[in-house]
Parts: sequence; structure tokens; C-alpha cells
Amino acid sequence: MKEVFVLGGTGFLGYYTVKELLQRGYDVSTISLPPMPAEDLFPSGVDCKLGDLNEMSDDEILNQLKGKYAFIYAAGADERVVPDAPAMKFFYEANVLPTQRLARLAKAAGVKKFVLFGSYFAHFTELWTDLNLKEHNAYPRTRLLQEEVAYMEGEGGMDVMTLRLPYIFGVMPGRTPLWTMFVDRVKDQSVVPVLGGGTAMVTVQQVAEAAVGAIENGKHRTGYAIGGINMKHSEFHQIIADLLGQTETKVVVMPLEQMKPAMQKMDEEALAHGKEHGIHIGDTADAQDRDAYTDPQDTMPVLGYKEYDVRAEMIETLKKCIKA
Repeated sequence: MKEVFVLGGTGFLGYYTVKELLQRGYDVSTISLPPMPAEDLFPSGVDCKLGDLNEMSDDEILNQLKGKYAFIYAAGADERVVPDAPAMKFFYEANVLPTQRLARLAKAAGVKKFVLFGSYFAHFTELWTDLNLKEHNAYPRTRLLQEEVAYMEGEGGMDVMTLRLPYIFGVMPGRTPLWTMFVDRVKDQSVVPVLGGGTAMVTVQQVAEAAVGAIENGKHRTGYAIGGINMKHSEFHQIIADLLGQTETKVVVMPLEQMKPAMQKMDEEALAHGKEHGIHIGDTADAQDRDAYTDPQDTMPVLGYKEYDVRAEMIETLKKCIKA
């Protein structure tokens, strides 16, 4: 029976991935930052430790990875973090350096498959070259670099694949979904301005299935922009308003030229306080005015993840946010 190591197994994505691995007959071990989100999170057969892998020595990590067939990297900082300026330094140290080190050690330990949980911002940074997102923004630039160093470390002995993840919905024991920030944006508002674009969406179960699919069928040096459905930002915010019972709330699609100046001012305010967004809010405006859509058929046949009712999962997730 093959063994898989999951970094961040008690997190939202890691939790579902561990469950899917067990369902498929893999042995699983994991290390996550404390505390445990809930008691009895995993069956007794899961080797679940609390700690910080980044604080361990190379020898300690090699010992943890000895005999493991695959490594799933379900950790790191995402674009919601607004660090001290410069943001490039923060995201480089939070995402790139740990990934490079752990990929190097994984290959040295004999690991054959390495799956990195990344962001669909990497995908659209490559696709929308006219926006120059890589040039001006720390988060997508370091996400692309994170992928590249992992690929390079794997050369000659370990297949490395990335899942480029969009909006993800689902719930788990002991954790409140991150979508409360969107609920707060709509709550008690008579008008909710949004831009004209949209986004790809998946369920967390689809992410877990795609991760195992990448172990089993993924191709080295490939980033898979997975998806389930695509939805306009206006429809997403209208669903939130409906769930809040705000029948008078109007979700209004605004022209980019009207929204962007106010969003750029948020960047100025952040810098005035010594902070910098990983994706500048002004550049976020440009991105949100476009359809960040993916075609599930580009990745579903390769990775073998199934279709699910993403809308229903989204509604259940939002209901939990509202209740919280």
C-alpha cells in the first residue's frame, strides 16, 4: 500500500484530501500547524502530527518522508494576507523558499510524486499578458516562481504537478469558511457594486479528487487549472443577498473606469500604513472585469475528478458563514 504525506492535513483542503486518499486505499501521514480544529478529525489509522515542518532540520524532514510515495503540499499564504511592504519579500519567504526546500528533500527521500496546491492567478497571469500582473504584483509572480522551483527540484527523479485553484466551496469541522468576507461586504447594504467579470468555482471534494488524480495520472511540470462551474461576480453577490434575506439589495455591475480609481486608492492607503497587497487592488479591478473562467473538460478527463453541484455546495457554505 502506497504512503502519502500531506503537509497541512488539518486545513480545509488538506482535510478533504486526506479523506479522499484514505477512500482510495492509501496510507496517510500529515503534519499541520496547531491547534487541531476539532477532536477525532481523522480515523485512528492516520498518522497526524502537529508542528511546523519549516522549523525542522533536514534530517528530521527526511526521516518524516522516508518510504513515502507522494507528497501533497496543502499549505502556504494566499492573496488574502496583506503583509508589510514589500509584499514580494513576504510571499517569497512564505511560499517559494519552503516549497523549494521541501521539494528538494522530498526527492532526496525517494518521493516519486509531488502535488502543489497553487492558485489560478498563476494561470491567468500567464494568459492575460496585457495586464502585466506578473510585473507589478508579488502574489502571482511568486506563485509562478513557486511552481517553477518545485518543477526544477523534481527534475530527474520526482514528478511535480500544480493544481491552480479557483474559488473553492465546502465546510469542515471546526473551521469557519473564508467566504464570510464576502457576506460582510453584502450584509446591510442597499447597493453592492461589482465589476463585470466572473470566476471559476469548484467544490473542495473536487480539489481532493484532482489532487489524487494528479498523483496517479498527472504529468511532470504541468499546472492544472481545475474548475467545476463558472459564474459572474454579480450572480455570486446576488446569491449572498438572497440568502441574507435582503430583498431590496441591488447588485449593480459598474464600469471598470468608475470602480478602478476607488480601488487604486485602497492601495495608496495600504502603502501609507506600511502594507502592500499581494495583488494590487487596482490590478484586481482589471482582473475582476474579465471572466476568469476555466473549462472542466481541459482537466477533468486527465485528473479524474467528478462533477458535483457546485452551486448547492456554495449555498451551504454561505449559509454557514451567515450563521457564524
